[in-house]
Amino acid sequence: MKQQKQRTTPFLIQLIVGLSLLVIFFAIAMVCGAANTTLKEAWLAIVSQEKISETITMIHEIRLPREIGAIFIGAALSVAGAIMQGMTRNPLADPGLLGLTAGANCALASAMAILPSLSYFGIMTSCFIGAACGALLVFGISMLQRGGFSPLRLVLAGTAVSMFLYAIADGIGLLFKVSKDVSMWTSGGLVGTSFDQLQIVIPTILVGIFIAIILSRQLTVLSLSEEVAVSLGQHILLIKFLLFMVIIVLVGTSVALVGNLAFIGLMVPHMVRAFVGTDYRHVIPMTAIFGACLMLLADTVGRTINAPYETPLAAIIAILGLPFFLIIVRKGGKSFS
Repeated sequence: MKQQKQRTTPFLIQLIVGLSLLVIFFAIAMVCGAANTTLKEAWLAIVSQEKISETITMIHEIRLPREIGAIFIGAALSVAGAIMQGMTRNPLADPGLLGLTAGANCALASAMAILPSLSYFGIMTSCFIGAACGALLVFGISMLQRGGFSPLRLVLAGTAVSMFLYAIADGIGLLFKVSKDVSMWTSGGLVGTSFDQLQIVIPTILVGIFIAIILSRQLTVLSLSEEVAVSLGQHILLIKFLLFMVIIVLVGTSVALVGNLAFIGLMVPHMVRAFVGTDYRHVIPMTAIFGACLMLLADTVGRTINAPYETPLAAIIAILGLPFFLIIVRKGGKSFS
């Protein structure tokens, strides 16, 4: 009965509803904060190039790039999580749980220590390499025994590798005396997001999501069975390689901008599949939209719950994500999909 109800709502309607929610959450995020603002001031900050008032200037230079960043980072992490869950057929797959985020964090710390004058693009490239190394370590350890990528083995390997890489990052920070800089960068927040950073981040994320949408049909088949994918003539290794590269790009870009954020990529795909089903041609775009909505909501709560002080974004996400994770573990990944 549940599946029949899902099919009664056309995907186009679901997409319109999702985009409408995104606009609403963006408007709320632009208005709410330590400084009292109005929708008119937020609109003028977006469309006007003149510094009409201090409030509008503040919205344009501080709040606007921050919320745009929230949209794209939420979309990137959510899509990365959806791809990982589809590739591994593991309901617990998440970039923050399987070593990618920790690997990117370790590479970022290394880059800041060894090459302190490295450009933002260089830092982002370092995060790409670190995310790839972290993922390869986790998958390599998981394959050492028979049984392959079982959900439990992947999560245990991801936890061990993540703790190891975080320890290395902390050691590098202490050895090179850059702990403060690394902590400020990787604390898991959008503070200090600038338009210069977004000029690099946005095109990179858009390319990654676009490739994911192109490969969504192949991912759907792959998420069901590799044998079926082979029988349909799919080049499994090539598709997995391309999807793996998309994950690295999305996660590396996200860590370079906001640092460590777990559970976004775990929660959103499960929520989306409960409404749109298991066809990744629908899951990928809706995951990007709802991931952006969740990130906007979390950032707004973090800025307003204890204003004028700011609650760490990573803490807000963890409060939502940990119970979600435990429910999925208890239900075997079937509670939301």
